[in-house]
Amino acid sequence: MIDYLMVEADLSAEERLIRDTAREFVEERVRPEIADHFEAGTFPTEIITEMGELDFYAPNLAGDGLPGISETAYGLLMQELEACDSGLRSMASVQGALVMYPIHAYGSEQQKEEWLPELAAGEAVGCFGLTEPEHGSNPSAMETHAERTGKGYVLNGSKTWITNSPIADVAVVWARDRSTEGDPVRGFLVETDREGVTTNKIEEKLSLRASITGEIDLNGVSVPEENVLPGVEGMKGPLSCLTQARFGIAWGAVGAARDCFETAREYATDREQFGGPIARFQLQQAKLAEMATQITLAQLLAHRLADLKERGEMRPQHVSMAKRNNVRMARDQSRIAREMLGGNGITLDYSPMRHMANMETVYTYEGTHDIHTLILGEDLTGVAAYE
Repeated sequence: MIDYLMVEADLSAEERLIRDTAREFVEERVRPEIADHFEAGTFPTEIITEMGELDFYAPNLAGDGLPGISETAYGLLMQELEACDSGLRSMASVQGALVMYPIHAYGSEQQKEEWLPELAAGEAVGCFGLTEPEHGSNPSAMETHAERTGKGYVLNGSKTWITNSPIADVAVVWARDRSTEGDPVRGFLVETDREGVTTNKIEEKLSLRASITGEIDLNGVSVPEENVLPGVEGMKGPLSCLTQARFGIAWGAVGAARDCFETAREYATDREQFGGPIARFQLQQAKLAEMATQITLAQLLAHRLADLKERGEMRPQHVSMAKRNNVRMARDQSRIAREMLGGNGITLDYSPMRHMANMETVYTYEGTHDIHTLILGEDLTGVAAYE
């Protein structure tokens, strides 16, 4: 696997073990059938508990029975999962960073005891309800709301583009609390079998097809007081979760690009035209050289981000830069890899076009490329362009 500047030579024994375990799992259990799942628009649900047994869900969290591995090890895990398919990394990323993290960081002891063990084991599936049909890049304008009753709250509203929602047991739903002055945003743990909850699947996607995506419709859903996340109020709650998930995306995108590179390099050395392998042509070598350079730069950015996170010095804007750059890189390099494969590149026999299609979703979700550009612009100038 490409590691041109030998960055992974400095990994600890534990980090190597986690990387290799994830790589072996992907190669043996997922890669052989992932193209079929992509074509069918399905996720291999039979591996959800297997991933739990391997501690693939939020292993970088410490306490509450969670492993507390290094941020680099977690990043390597996301990298290996997305080298297979973005849908696989999305499953682990949502379960860990967007569901387990807010419960771990902001939940009550009762909520932690009830949900974290099952979610970590993959015996329960979670989803994260923030995006709404009319409010994507501006989640603070959300219309989903909660009204206090004698025993808890009643929730009304709609969420969309929710990974895992059709198979989820619990949803972390962010809604405005109309019973409190200022209508602050609060997090609610909503079991999906509650009356008034529907989680319709979104069909006919052209990207991230090996991932189950749906909606969350809340029609007079009653939840008890003990289902409210007590440790956070306001947009800090959902945005802090997104920072955790975007960290994993920055690493995962490197894995997707790496898989495209390895596929293109192998093809170029095996494919013969005009009396020899096409790898001997200057145009093909130029493409491989540029691809390797861009992947290496993104890899360095991801490793530096992990160092900052480990030291408690990582800022959300740092994550915006890494997510923005690395996903754009993977999007561009997957196209170049597909190009090198010629007509064969448009088939499911090869991964680059599948990665290329997936990157259109990753480029858009958890903060679009343009939104992360504006986040950086504000940080650099002190002027918010979106206000």
